[in-house]
This record gives sequence, C-alpha cells and structure tokens, in this order.
Amino acid sequence: MNNLIVRNVLRFFVLLVLQVFVLDNVHLGGYINPYLYVLFVLLLPFETPGWLVLTSSFLLGIGVDIFSGTGGIHAAALTLMAFMRPLTLTFIASRREYEPGINPTIADLGLQWFVSYAGFLILVHHLSLFMLEMFSFSGFFDTLKRAFLSSLVTFTLILIIQYLFYPVRSSRI
Repeated sequence: MNNLIVRNVLRFFVLLVLQVFVLDNVHLGGYINPYLYVLFVLLLPFETPGWLVLTSSFLLGIGVDIFSGTGGIHAAALTLMAFMRPLTLTFIASRREYEPGINPTIADLGLQWFVSYAGFLILVHHLSLFMLEMFSFSGFFDTLKRAFLSSLVTFTLILIIQYLFYPVRSSRI
C-alpha cells in the first residue's frame, strides 16, 4: 500500500515537471500539443476514492496552470476528466473485474479496453481544454481539429509509455 502511494505521488510530480518544462514547449505543426499529464488520472488505481481522484486532478491541473500561466483551464479540464472517469469505467466492459490489484493498464486489461478507456477520457480532456482556451464558437472546427489531433498525439505517447513501462505479460507458461 505504501509503495503504491509513493509511486503515485512520484508519478504526479514527474508528469507535472515533464509537462511544464518539456511538453509545453512542443508545438507540432504549430498547434498540436501533447498533454501527457493526463496519464496521472488514467493510471490511478480503481480503488482510489473519488474525492482523492478529483482533488489530486485539480492540484495537478492547477500546477500546470501556475507554471504555464493559463488561468485555470488545465485544472478545469483535468477535473472534468477525473469526474468522467468512474462513469466511463461503468460503461466500458472488461474481461476482468475491477478488483484490487488490477491496474488500468494494457498489461492488466488489454489493448481494446485501454483504447476505449483512455481514448474517451483523453478526448474529453482535450475538447474541454481547447474549448475553454478559445471560449468562443469562432473557429469551432479549427478547435475541434486541434483537439482531435492533440488527442491522437497524446494517446500515441501514452501507448508508447504503456508498452515501455508496463510490459504485457504472456499468459503462456
């Protein structure tokens, strides 16, 4: 249990530093931004209390906002993503039950499950983030395009991290 807490606190700070000092300076094609800090919410254990998921998401988002000077849009978008997480988990079926010790990773629940879970939540985050950033319906389709392309880049980075740090275990002996 203590190891799990240390791992999540460490993940919180590593993703915050990585996002603020590295990824905020990456602008692919001038308007595509990877937001890897959403991985924190995606990888929180299933048994994490809802209040803790929401609070830690808000704190991570406000941390990104403070260093980026974005006035709360990251906090709002990440908190919305954290709010949508339990609803998403109830609608996405899994071959295995969400029991203690099972993590929301490709290694534990499979690629198809993870694509549905992470893809939807990343899209929720990015759509809300870019809509709050624009705060206008002018350029609506450009904002949608930016959100979808940034979601795709973020999702690709998360898949790479999943396969690097959470290798899929073979079921064969």
